[in-house]
This record gives sequence, C-alpha cells and structure tokens, in this order.
Amino acid sequence: MDPRFKSDAADLSARLKSLPTQWDGMAAILELKEADFQWRQMEWIGFYFEFHALRCARESGFTVPGIRYGHTCFDASKRINWDFKAHAIKSHTHTLIANDVSATDASIKANRVHGLVVALLDVTYNDDARSFQKWHTALKGGKSAYEQEREERTAVSRYRKRDALLREIVFVEIIDPKRQCGIHRQGRNSNGKPRPAKYSVDLESLDKNAITMLTFR
Repeated sequence: MDPRFKSDAADLSARLKSLPTQWDGMAAILELKEADFQWRQMEWIGFYFEFHALRCARESGFTVPGIRYGHTCFDASKRINWDFKAHAIKSHTHTLIANDVSATDASIKANRVHGLVVALLDVTYNDDARSFQKWHTALKGGKSAYEQEREERTAVSRYRKRDALLREIVFVEIIDPKRQCGIHRQGRNSNGKPRPAKYSVDLESLDKNAITMLTFR
C-alpha cells in the first residue's frame, strides 16, 4: 500500500470517525438546505456524506476542491487525489460509479495512486404512500423537470432512501484501474455527443490489500 495513501487515509479517519451514524433523511436535507449544498438532489445520502467529508478534509489540511484534470475536479487532495462516495449495503449490486476515466488516469500518472472514500450505509426506504418523497418535493417547491419528464414517459419512480445508518467507511487504493476497475458508459448529452466514460469499482471483488476500513458500532 502506497505510504501517501496510508497517510492521507489516516488523516481523514481521525476526523471521519466522529461523524454521526444515524442519518434522518428530513433532518439531513434541511441541514444541506441551510448550507445551500445540493439539497434538491434525490440521492441525498451521497451529498450528505460529501458535505461532511469535505468539512473533515478541510480540517485535516486537504485542499478542497482538489486538483482539476480537464473538465473533472476531484473532491479533495493532499498527498494524492481523492473522491468521496456513498453506497447502500443492501443493494442488488455493489458496483460503485467512480470518476472520469481520463481524469483518473491523469491523477494516477501524476501520483501513481488515486483514492476513493466510500461510506457504506444500511438504508431504509420511503413508505408505500411515498410521504418522504412528497415532503421533499414540497420543500423544493414542486416537481423537477426530470420528474415531470419521467411521468410523461410513464416510467416507474424509484423508492427514495428515507433514513441511513453509517456502518463503515472504506478507503480504496486505485493503482491499476485496468485491473481493478470496469468501465461505465454514460450515454449521450442532449447534443448527441457521448458523455465521457467513468470507471466503476466492484466493492465485492476488491483486493483486500487495496483497502482500509473505519468501522462504526
């Protein structure tokens, strides 16, 4: 394991271990709204973790945001570059969508290693009446253009994550993305041009030597 990865992970762990473990969705979104940080987003657990992880990174001497490569700016950097992600444990897949392929390759070329910080959460979902979703929609002042377009397509609306329990934070060392990662194709932009591909990481198949964990009780 690269010593710079280990040092950065240790610096972050010292702060992240004090994070609250029980996340109430309504309270979390109101906290994000107060800070004017991505509070309208449906996948609030990722942005709630990012919000607190960025604060911890600043307090640990990291540069926030991190280094930019092309159109991609990583979340934070110190000895190496880092991205912050969140993932629901009880999911049909444990594949995590990471960042832009070319930017990640540039990060590894510059530093020989790239880091991911992944919060693993046990989540509960909205009730059958979708009361949490309705509350969030009302808070935003109505349905988004995306929601309206989905309804026009008669597409099924996913159940929203209502609450979350923080179980672990995993620090993932990426040194050989061709071996460690897959490729996630994003489709096309509105102008028809393909979106840049991103790396994907299968959390179940990671080499144990490439990760370190912070466990919560």
